This record gives sequence, C-alpha cells and structure tokens, in this order.
Amino acid sequence: MDKLLRDKKAIIIFITPALLLFTVVLFIPICQSVYYSFCEYKGLTAPKFIGLTNYRNMLKDKSLVYALKNSLFFLIFSCLTQLVIGLLLAGLLTNIEKGRNLFKNIIYLPCVLSSTALGLLWMFIFSPKLGVNQLLAKFGMEGPKWLMDTSGFIILPMWVIAFVALWQYVGQSMMLYMAQISGISKSLYEASYIDGCSKVKSFIHITLPLIRPMVATAMSLNAIGSLKFFDLIFNMTEGGPNHRTEVLATHLYTQGFKFNKYGYASAIGVILIVLCLAVTAFINKVVKTENYEM
Repeated sequence: MDKLLRDKKAIIIFITPALLLFTVVLFIPICQSVYYSFCEYKGLTAPKFIGLTNYRNMLKDKSLVYALKNSLFFLIFSCLTQLVIGLLLAGLLTNIEKGRNLFKNIIYLPCVLSSTALGLLWMFIFSPKLGVNQLLAKFGMEGPKWLMDTSGFIILPMWVIAFVALWQYVGQSMMLYMAQISGISKSLYEASYIDGCSKVKSFIHITLPLIRPMVATAMSLNAIGSLKFFDLIFNMTEGGPNHRTEVLATHLYTQGFKFNKYGYASAIGVILIVLCLAVTAFINKVVKTENYEM
C-alpha cells in the first residue's frame, strides 16, 4: 500500500475518473449557475448580463422571505431533533440484545422508501376530511387544518412537515451513531462500571466524546439535507397555501421551471450553496473533534 501511495502515476490513474466526473457533473454546472445568476435568462434565448439585478430583486420577493424563514426553521429543527432522538435511539438499541435488528430496521425503513410516495401518503393522512380528522370526527372532535392553517410565525403545516421529515430521516442519524458506537471498545465501559459509573454516566463521559466526529458529520448531512429540502413539501403542499410553506428549493423550482426565470432561480441556487457551505463550516467549527484510540 505504501508503495502504491508513492506511485504518482497510479494516484493520477485512480483520481482522474472521479475528478472528471466531479468537474462535469458538479463543478461546471455550479460555475454556470453563478454566471446565470447575473443574467436575465429564460432558457429559450441567450443569457443577457444584468449584474446584481436578480439579487436586488430578492429583497422585494415576499415569497423568498417565507422560503428563507422556513428553510432556517427546518435547519434548526432537523439538526436538534435528529441529534437528540438519533443519539437516544442509538444508545438504546446498542444496549439491547433481543430484537435489536428488528427495531433498527423498522426505524430505518422510511429512509429507503420513496419520498414522493410518502409525501402523498401523509397528504391524505392530514387532509381536511380524511385520515386523522376523519378519526377525530368519530369521537365528536373537529380536527385542525393541518396543511392549510396560516396563523402563527411558524405555521402549523410547517410543523407537520417537519415532524414527517423527522420520522423519515431520523433512522439515518441513528445508523451513523450506532456504527460509531459499535467501534468503541467494551473494555472502556467495563472499566467505568467497575468504578461505579451508571450506564447514563458512561454514555455521557465515554460514548459522547468518542462519537463527536460522527456527530459533526451527521449534523452536517442533516443541515445540508434540510436546506435543500424539497420532495415532501412539494408533494404535501406544493409550497401553499399562498406560498407560506415555500422553502428555498421549492421557490427555486417555481421560479425556474414554472415561470422560466432561470437567471433568478440560479441566484437562489447560489444563495443556497453559500448557506450550505456556511452552515457546514459553522458546525465543524462549533463541534470540536479529537482523535482517540479506541
């Protein structure tokens, strides 16, 4: 292996395909989007350079304000809830012997299901006359307008979609934490039990410090996923009512593919990329990681 790592030709041969794929699929489109963000571009005609006009128009776009607020809400909600619940589930399932694989598969199952199908399913569950409200009506209660209520700073449909997203993706965080926890030597826990530590204290003083690198990774994945969140919202509400459940990704789609404002949509995409990079850098800065021998 050391000889292979010293062979520059071998390194170039192995890196070149991935580098070409990265350049063609990711780097060039990002550069094009940055250029288009400074243009008036409708797809059928050549891009016309207009400077910062698209970015200035964002300040007047009320729907973008809703989209940015909802995306930041998803970011905070997703990072906090998936961190806490994912760690809790990972800790509980790691310490049980019987039924571990069954519960793990049940919790992780929504992650591998189609988000489109799940979005349609939950839309029917929270529809005004079906699902939950139909069940409540049998007990003489009137259910709320789960996906239509627009009162409050964070409206009810956003909370509903956030909890559906938590249900779908918490299994991913749980699996990441369980993979890291399984690599911790059991002798460390045995030594702590001999010294009189409970399982809770062992989790706090042994598990949490040793899985901190995975916490940073999982939080970064959750943050990026929440900022580019699209499928559940589009299938459950399509950004309505009155654009109140728009997020940056749905607003980008609406402006680009419905109104053919590809330049403006590219500007939204640039803002989205900058937010993803800034949040990832912030998480890596805040969540300090150290290397331990396990």
